[in-house]
Amino acid sequence: MKYVDEYRDQELAKTIAGAIATEADPEVSYHFMEFCGGHTHAIFRYGVQDLMPQNVHFVHGPGCPVCVLPVSRLDDAVELAERHGVILCTYGDMMRVPGTKQRSLIRAKAYGADVRVVYSTLDGLKIARENPERQVVFFAIGFETTTPPTAVAIKTAQAEGLENFSAFCNHVLTPAAISHILESPQVRELGIVKIDGFLGPSHVSSVIGSQPYEFFAEEFQKPVVIAGFEPLDVMQSVLMLIRQVNESRHEVENEYTRVVTEEGNLKAQALVSEVFELRKTFDWRGLGSVPYSALRIRNAYADFDAEKRFELSVKASREVKSCECPSILRGVKKPTECKLFGTVCTPQNPIGSCMVSSEGACAAYWTYGRFRQPKPLEAAE
Repeated sequence: MKYVDEYRDQELAKTIAGAIATEADPEVSYHFMEFCGGHTHAIFRYGVQDLMPQNVHFVHGPGCPVCVLPVSRLDDAVELAERHGVILCTYGDMMRVPGTKQRSLIRAKAYGADVRVVYSTLDGLKIARENPERQVVFFAIGFETTTPPTAVAIKTAQAEGLENFSAFCNHVLTPAAISHILESPQVRELGIVKIDGFLGPSHVSSVIGSQPYEFFAEEFQKPVVIAGFEPLDVMQSVLMLIRQVNESRHEVENEYTRVVTEEGNLKAQALVSEVFELRKTFDWRGLGSVPYSALRIRNAYADFDAEKRFELSVKASREVKSCECPSILRGVKKPTECKLFGTVCTPQNPIGSCMVSSEGACAAYWTYGRFRQPKPLEAAE
């Protein structure tokens, strides 16, 4: 295949769906977690769930970097913009995420804070060069995919002597989160969340490769198939997972071979290792404190670390009590089980991060109408 529309071919989709229906054991209930929010949206956008047998289920995971950022870190970003008077550069998804008491970066901007949406770390560097009299902070979030560009920005700022540029680092790590989910009581002891295998993240794996997943595939005996974002990618990956479950295998397989390799992008990994080091622990929205699951800036680049440059206050941050985003991110609940979904919480008035982000599960349910119940046949007639 050479072109993206080939990965959306209807006849091929029917062929794969037929293979899934044939090979899925009707006596077995299959539950596969798609860790990445991009997969969640692909599943709903292209109706992949509708092509699955009734005993094949998707469990939505915490693979949305905007969604998993804890409220306290968002509150810190708002404080940087409001109290310290910096130019805060952020990706667009973060603007509307609500923090404590529904404070957000877009509200901070409305009240006079200098918050600017950027499309890359290079935009942040450009703003720093153009405003030498102002402190510029890049709000760095994301998984392994967006970490190398932040490292490039920090190294560039050091090389150029841009003393007014720093990064507020919130980069988190995928394998640690998957292990944490598998070790949780909801999965291991209570059985509230059933996971028989994982659709491994695509873009993250292009950086870190397939090797990091081998540990928990073996340790927890859960198969992993690294899947692309197109509908045929997802369907083929589900078929590969079903075959592993049927054969009692728990291996790491790579469906996304056109992008992902076993070793990943070694140059990007070396760059990240040079600029960042592991935090002992980091809070994730929905998962709580996860050990060795996030990065911080090394002392060699401390001059460009916003956490060291600015004194941030200790805040009593808190979630909206009735928002089910934490449970949705753990796979415990679906968006439609939140009483705020589609009532007070909509894309126009988001209460939780899962409705804000373009990769959030709630946004996927809303955008593709998955909360609507089909009309009975007699009513339709």
